[in-house]
Amino acid sequence: MTSRLTTCPSWILEGRPRPRVVLLGSGERPRVLSEAENLRPFIEQHADILLTDFLFRADLTSVDADLAIVFGGDGSILRAAKQMGAKQIPVLGVNLGRLGFLANVSPDEFLHCLPGVCAGRCTVLDHLMLQCSVVRHGQTLVGQLGLNEVAILGGPPYSMLSIELYVDSDLVTTYSCDGLIISTPVGSTAHSLSAGGPILRKNLQAFVISPISPHTLTMRPVVDTADRVYEMVVNQPHDTTTVVLDGVPLCRLTVADRVRVQRAEATFKMIEIPERDYYRTLREKLGWSGDVRSH
Repeated sequence: MTSRLTTCPSWILEGRPRPRVVLLGSGERPRVLSEAENLRPFIEQHADILLTDFLFRADLTSVDADLAIVFGGDGSILRAAKQMGAKQIPVLGVNLGRLGFLANVSPDEFLHCLPGVCAGRCTVLDHLMLQCSVVRHGQTLVGQLGLNEVAILGGPPYSMLSIELYVDSDLVTTYSCDGLIISTPVGSTAHSLSAGGPILRKNLQAFVISPISPHTLTMRPVVDTADRVYEMVVNQPHDTTTVVLDGVPLCRLTVADRVRVQRAEATFKMIEIPERDYYRTLREKLGWSGDVRSH
């Protein structure tokens, strides 16, 4: 499958002057409720608010919305993507957190960009999502949609794991490592980056396989197409060896389990505004300040 193209927002294609929006965010986080309350009258000037949910509990599959405005950081956007499930709607993230690769619009920038977004002066870019399943004896124990990554982590007693990686049922290698990450391009700036993985442009159709502290230094991160099926098997898991999806434990693993990762049918839809190009975000968030001799 080729890379997804940017598209015009749905409400513009349907000839409607105003989008229908939902307001989401982590209400327990500092500033989220106050900023949402401050910005609500401004939002109502340009859009119709169908629902607000600052606990991530609402069933969004029954809400016919065009746009989700998410207040918080990247963690809030991950929770919003999980909440939307198979019915993903475009997201505009208002950054009230720290790094903010996904939630990369400040409240001040939001005041500037929202009128243009609601008027269609933006694009919606589809990003790869993954489907993670844990299979035991041919039966799926658990399956869930993810946006960032799947990680196998050892837990106590924190000894090295032996993890087999299969691609389309063919054995690739057996990693001796502290854990193994399979990441989407969106997740390439998260846990995978901390483990030494490469940064991928967010709309690439690929996965990154990154071992955590591999015993053999030639075991480097690998990038491969998203059109393959990836499976991980832990030969001798600890009692606490766990598969973690987007930072949330999914289940404990046994030697009989296969962790399967593949492209999801759903795609994460992100509002892209003209002023926020890809490399500007990397420069600002990763501190790529240029020539050290100029400082």
